[in-house]
Amino acid sequence: MAYPRARVGEQSDNQGVPSQPSFPKLEEDVLAYWQNDKTFEASVNARDAGVNGANEFVFYDGPPFANGLPHYGHLLTGYAKDVVPRYQTMRGRRVERRFGWDCHGLPAEFEAEKQLGISHKNEIETMGVAKFNDACRASVLRYTTDWEAYVTRQARWVDFVHDYKTLDLSYMESVMWAFKTLWDKGLIYEGFRVLWYCWRCETPLSNTETKMDDVYRDRQDPAVTVGLKLESTVPELQGVEALVWTTTPWTLPSNLAAAVHPDVSYVVVQAANGRKYLLAEARVGAYARELGESPALLAKFIGKQLVGTRYTPPSLKSLLP
Repeated sequence: MAYPRARVGEQSDNQGVPSQPSFPKLEEDVLAYWQNDKTFEASVNARDAGVNGANEFVFYDGPPFANGLPHYGHLLTGYAKDVVPRYQTMRGRRVERRFGWDCHGLPAEFEAEKQLGISHKNEIETMGVAKFNDACRASVLRYTTDWEAYVTRQARWVDFVHDYKTLDLSYMESVMWAFKTLWDKGLIYEGFRVLWYCWRCETPLSNTETKMDDVYRDRQDPAVTVGLKLESTVPELQGVEALVWTTTPWTLPSNLAAAVHPDVSYVVVQAANGRKYLLAEARVGAYARELGESPALLAKFIGKQLVGTRYTPPSLKSLLP
């Protein structure tokens, strides 16, 4: 919006620049002008795509989940998604910007579960997968109107009329086509990777899904203490088991080393069962139930004195009950 200039020191009147302008009102006026003038549509239609799309700049907006309201992260990245297409438009390229909706994955299922009042996979199976899918479809576009108002108020130019949804058959078939094309070119391979796993949903989780709101709860994770039989010529360490503590017991079968702190005091004690154990002196009291109230102190070492001591690695057989 353009206003006549006012001289410095002059009071503004209704025809001049207001002394206390309403910036939200100015923004709304600009948005209204764009809408009435169809400025965005004109910026696309005024530019030819060229032969085989040579003059097109293709922009794919990473689609949000439409069953949740936008947050600050969407606001921040939305500006970046708007700046690049505007720049390419200014360079004379045809830039169609179809908005998209992500309708798959745990976020969609999780929202549907909350709406249905269910909390476990067996409840979905009792209800029927087909009915649950229908409930997901009904809920997945619940906030599309809110999203459109949010993105428009952000001053982004986006085509909501010709939007795409990942649940569209044409979209899913295009993904299958792309995968098959990669397969035909020998670019697909089978491998292994470590993933988070949801025991309730009985499915692996992506990094994004583990960061969703209200999808996990804090818990006290159990730890295990394992005895490693030492192999040493030092008399005080012969027939002794070093007690090691871990919260990742599944790594024990491949264990190749145990750690000691160079300046921590370690002791060898004889437990009530007659066996000898090496552990940090400060932790003896924590094992009173296993070692007895007053285990006999047989030897004392500083951590750096234990460096290089060998032990028999644990085997899977020795770890099984």
